[in-house]
Amino acid sequence: MVSLDPRLKLGVEFNPVVREALPIANWIALEETARQPMLTFGTSSDRIFSPEGYRSYYATVAKSLPGGRFAPYVGVSYSEWEETLLFPFGANIPLDREWDLLPMHDGRNTHLLLTYKRPQWNLTLMLVKMERFGVSLGFGF
Repeated sequence: MVSLDPRLKLGVEFNPVVREALPIANWIALEETARQPMLTFGTSSDRIFSPEGYRSYYATVAKSLPGGRFAPYVGVSYSEWEETLLFPFGANIPLDREWDLLPMHDGRNTHLLLTYKRPQWNLTLMLVKMERFGVSLGFGF
């Protein structure tokens, strides 16, 4: 992903299984403060296991709890694949400076993600639908 400014990121999502590359975008409309949650809008491919070519458009609200060790989120997303609204939710749990744990529900299925973060890249190990293992690799510029 490329940061056009600190609140707007654009990128390309590549799925080697179906040889698909799609644009992705994320805009932070409201930054989190002590009293205000963060509000983001974005678009990406539809959910894990969705057919090729379908997109999702979403809004997400997130707020770190006191102490910053737990950040729950809720959202609403429009699925082109199912032509309906979905209501994802989850919580980011920082384990230390380089590791995050993210239990999440995408509106249909529950997943568990463990991410190792570096300044220009990240590696995520996934337990998809709580039964299949997967890997995601991300790069930033």
